Amino acid sequence: MKNFAIARRYAQALLLIGKEDGQAETYRSELSGMAELIDQNHLLHQAITNPLYDTHARKRVLEAMIERLGFSRVMRSFLLLLFDKGRIGFLDSIDEFYQKLADDFKGVARATVTSATKLSSDAIEKIRAGLSRRTGKEVILEVNQDPSLIGGIVTRIGDLVLDGSIKTQLLGMRESLKKGEGA
Repeated sequence: MKNFAIARRYAQALLLIGKEDGQAETYRSELSGMAELIDQNHLLHQAITNPLYDTHARKRVLEAMIERLGFSRVMRSFLLLLFDKGRIGFLDSIDEFYQKLADDFKGVARATVTSATKLSSDAIEKIRAGLSRRTGKEVILEVNQDPSLIGGIVTRIGDLVLDGSIKTQLLGMRESLKKGEGA
């Protein structure tokens, strides 16, 4: 829980800077790129975060990455601050919070729709438009397929889950029947 509070605080600070200088989207892509690069490369992750390695050598690796990637001055300072404060290991969580905060700032909501079969582009657009009306935000929709649903769709937007799948309805009926048998 403490790590989430730390990550949220750093993400909020970076977004505040981005709001002030109009570079919130630049910072979003830079932070996301760095977090993804470190997450996908185990050796790089170890070279930067493992305290068993020399601190100065780890910092030089980070500085070389920042230089090679051509990050903005603010992102360079931000990443080096994380390193100096011993928080570079939280980069993934900071990025996750930043993405959510930046979406809120832009008035964007992200949702997932899972269906048993492939949905038509018209159906996907109707779902997206309905979610946009319901939330008052622009909705970016991720569409997945899961044949185990049997039929219907499951929509997730933030903490809200709208489950209209046949599988869930059948499970509900089974539970009702079980309760009826025990009476």
